Amino acid sequence: MKVLVMDGVSEQGLAPLRQQADIEVVIGEKMTEDQLVEVIGDYDGMIVRSATKVTERVVEAAKKLKVIGRAGVGVDNIDRAAATNKGILVVNAPDGNTIAAAEHTMAMMLGLARKVPAACGKLKNGCWDKKAFLGVELRGKTLGVIGLGRIGSAVAKRAQAMEMNIIAYDPYISEEHAKKMAIEIVTLNELYARADFITVHMPKTKETYHMINKESIALMKEGVRIINCARGGIVDEAALYEAMIAGKVAGAALDVFETEPNTDSPLIQLDNFIATPHLGASTAEAQINVAVDVAEEIVAALRGEIVKNAVNMPSMSPKLLAKIRPFLDLAEKLGKFQAQMLNGRVEKVEVVYSGDLARYDVNPITTILLKGLLDPILQENVNFVNAPLVAKNRGITVVQTTTDNAEDYNNLITVTIYTDKGKRILAGTLFQNNDSRIVNIDGYRINAATTGHMLVVPHIDKPRIVGRVGTLVGDKDINIAGMQVGRIEIGGKAIMVMMVDNIIPQCALDELAKIDGVLEVKMVSL
Repeated sequence: MKVLVMDGVSEQGLAPLRQQADIEVVIGEKMTEDQLVEVIGDYDGMIVRSATKVTERVVEAAKKLKVIGRAGVGVDNIDRAAATNKGILVVNAPDGNTIAAAEHTMAMMLGLARKVPAACGKLKNGCWDKKAFLGVELRGKTLGVIGLGRIGSAVAKRAQAMEMNIIAYDPYISEEHAKKMAIEIVTLNELYARADFITVHMPKTKETYHMINKESIALMKEGVRIINCARGGIVDEAALYEAMIAGKVAGAALDVFETEPNTDSPLIQLDNFIATPHLGASTAEAQINVAVDVAEEIVAALRGEIVKNAVNMPSMSPKLLAKIRPFLDLAEKLGKFQAQMLNGRVEKVEVVYSGDLARYDVNPITTILLKGLLDPILQENVNFVNAPLVAKNRGITVVQTTTDNAEDYNNLITVTIYTDKGKRILAGTLFQNNDSRIVNIDGYRINAATTGHMLVVPHIDKPRIVGRVGTLVGDKDINIAGMQVGRIEIGGKAIMVMMVDNIIPQCALDELAKIDGVLEVKMVSL
């Protein structure tokens, strides 16, 4: 068997492959797409970093390829859909840079506390100014961790060794699990109000974009210090600059910016600001670790053994994939829809498969549903292999049942999510030609496609609400593609699902929420 290794992957990390007598490792030079198409047919496995693009053309030309490995986390340079359709496994290495990112966060925190970069710079410029750099100790301070995934948890563990008090916000981890780590779970506003240091470890989503903004900073302590080694754009850099100039924020450290590379941000001119050029994973050890991890996965995949970090469907026959694929797509969409509808911390996921689905092994369908639910809201990598384990580690109970009775449908997937704020119900089905539809939201019957942008508005069933919502959306120059209203009884509660051509901005959603009779406003994008 032959494995092609591209993009300068660490040679030390290739040891698991080199040790296999029947696996030949070929180090490839930089190639164009055409050149890669020309040679890929000879290989059983492939490892890339971020430079090589594994396009649909490359996948189609791969006659023997069984597995593609990404020495790192992101797999945007690999056409996963094409690989899945051809039964090729795609694996990555999400754990290899955890320690590097956590230690970099601690370095930023210590640098802020003791003003190390500014003091070093002044000393190198010939000025011994001891009095100008009075710092603070970490011991006894409260650290607010936003996001308790792998990296956030690793930071919390290290901060505890510094005798800091740890509070955390993560709506998708149970309080019981947090208690085992000696961490207090709080609301986001409470974290803002109590923390002396705040560190962000969240994915960048529409919900987390600019979550550290003018309004949230106003809730924070005077003299708070903010660290972001996660994703650029989570911190509103203009708002941060204003708060630092005003003295509200005593210091800030960013490893990531909304636009990169970035050398001309006004923040960089501030003495109490620390910046690094996206170095979170840039350690020699991390580069070796991700290479080792992905090499081990490649070996396991080529041997037909279980892999831990598959980011597409495990290899299966085209015949089986053709039967199960439409339900997988539907389940993932249902999970994504629920992720955007939730209020509160997830405690339980209950999935009921009805009708034709009862004939199938529904475990992989539940797995992809969990992936759809958890992947948009967690910083850690959630994939088709580890989704059940991620849910279990976060204290989320998962229950699945099957029944032959699907009522009015040939098949039906009903997903009920229980949180500390209540529960949400969502059901979907496949019509002829695998046309997937959402047919029930919280008990209200509807018929909505599982694509595009939807405004979901539970409300009181009375006149002038639907019209006011439509008018306000139109006033924002957003086109309405369609609309449905579901209700159970006249004058009771109802739900409006409005299909729109663009995402409605948050300011408009806030206005919609103030309309008399509107109970809730949710923007869902699939």
